[in-house]
Amino acid sequence: MFTRYSVYLYFLIFTSIQCHSKSIEVDVCILGGSEAGFTSAIQAARMGSKVVLIEPSGHPGGMMVEGIHKDIRFGSAVVIGGIAREIYKAIEAHYDRKARFDSIGWYARYEPKVAETIIEGFLKAELNITVIRNMRIREFGGVVKEAAQIKSIFLENHTEIKASVYIDASIEGHLIRFANVSRASIREGNGKYNETLNGIQAVNEHKQFKVNIDPFVLPGKPESGIIHTIQDEPVGISGAPSKFIQGYCYRLVLTRNPDNMIPVARPYNYEPEVYEIYRRYLKAGGRLFRPKAMIPNGKTDLGSWHDLSANLYGENWMYPEGSYRVQDSVVKYHRTFTQGLIWFLQNDPSIDEKTKAEWEGWGLCKDEFTDNHGWPRRLYIRSAIRMISDYVITEHHSSIDLPDTVTDAVAIAWWPPDMHHARRIIKNGYAYNEGFSHVGKNTNWKPYRISYRAMIPFRNECQNLITPTCLSSSYVGYAAIRIMPTFMILGQSAGAAASLVSTQNIAVQDLSYSKLNKSLSESGQILSIPPNWAELIRSD
Repeated sequence: MFTRYSVYLYFLIFTSIQCHSKSIEVDVCILGGSEAGFTSAIQAARMGSKVVLIEPSGHPGGMMVEGIHKDIRFGSAVVIGGIAREIYKAIEAHYDRKARFDSIGWYARYEPKVAETIIEGFLKAELNITVIRNMRIREFGGVVKEAAQIKSIFLENHTEIKASVYIDASIEGHLIRFANVSRASIREGNGKYNETLNGIQAVNEHKQFKVNIDPFVLPGKPESGIIHTIQDEPVGISGAPSKFIQGYCYRLVLTRNPDNMIPVARPYNYEPEVYEIYRRYLKAGGRLFRPKAMIPNGKTDLGSWHDLSANLYGENWMYPEGSYRVQDSVVKYHRTFTQGLIWFLQNDPSIDEKTKAEWEGWGLCKDEFTDNHGWPRRLYIRSAIRMISDYVITEHHSSIDLPDTVTDAVAIAWWPPDMHHARRIIKNGYAYNEGFSHVGKNTNWKPYRISYRAMIPFRNECQNLITPTCLSSSYVGYAAIRIMPTFMILGQSAGAAASLVSTQNIAVQDLSYSKLNKSLSESGQILSIPPNWAELIRSD
């Protein structure tokens, strides 16, 4: 029941919101400063469009500026063109090296801070780009639609942004979700698209435990409960759908240089029993993942793809469709867990001397992620929301047995269907990882051209939205797309398409591919697969 005081308080709050809100009008609005987000912005601006780029973390660049450096393999460097090629050239020049796009084994090795400095320089060079940092789209009422058109979006600080075309370049797909565009996030199962790698994998040898780990709190006694990181889930039927998706992790940048090292502190809520599986793994003779200097100045790109590492299998299924509160809690849990794991490996008395020596002296970098105490600002989200539209990319696109029939290419996917484990369960009485698929040098896959149609929604759902990061694809199909160079290339193509659509005042579904192709060719995009692609893959 409203009182006179509550009505007055409501009036003050409402007028405060109105006074502090503002409206921005642009040609192209981009949500997400991912690898695709910043290249979208640069391309659209170069074509004369007025652009706003929204990056919630405050740091455009995606995982390039958050710890990953090595997403170029299998000869894929040969199809990196346009803005992506400019970025890699600038990175290599910083280290007095020359980019070798014609080399099979080349991939850039760089520090995140260097990539960030270069990306920020590219963005600042474009006067038509406004970057909004540290702000998200409003969770409720953040998208205003009329029929199949997004009319405006609202940020959490009440800023309204009106644009002719919107690009969802986030990994989370928040704009797609809030605009109520068809989407998926689970492993659909093999039956959905007649695939072979989707859904539950009842038999999984890749990155599987090489030692037997008893999963019960009291070994051999199921009634005592299950230790941490293991889910009480049945294996299930091969190929059946599953809500569990590939694990997330931090791509930690660590150093052993004492002048640049921040010791990893013990978390305030540290509980050593959380890491019991690591203790048992080592006791059984297992060899854990470990830091290794692989980027300039003695730093790591500490990934997690091993049988037991910092990947938290089964702990992220709620993330893609979760509220901001749920998503933030998943991120927080991963950070706390990872911090505690490093502390455990460096300090727990049960750790053997060899493992302790491998982790001793490693810490966060003083000169990386300086606004976040040396921690990456983003968790590595390997898979979240995928748009579903008229054209769906599936496992079949990368199959060597099927021809590439794409006639409206906007990028080339040069990566195998690569999915990390999705669950850690119990099978035959021991801990078991389920869900990993990485064909690698297997000759059953091929690079393929990505269709423009996979970037746009159903016509009746939205006519002014494009996505270069949440493409219409199956869980397996997305696994061959989700890497940094591909995202950069897709982002540039999305920016070109958005600029053309805005200029012509048409629906994204009505854009002439011949006009888009002309623009992409003029801007240096490479959309043809080399005839010797099979040789390149095998030689990597």
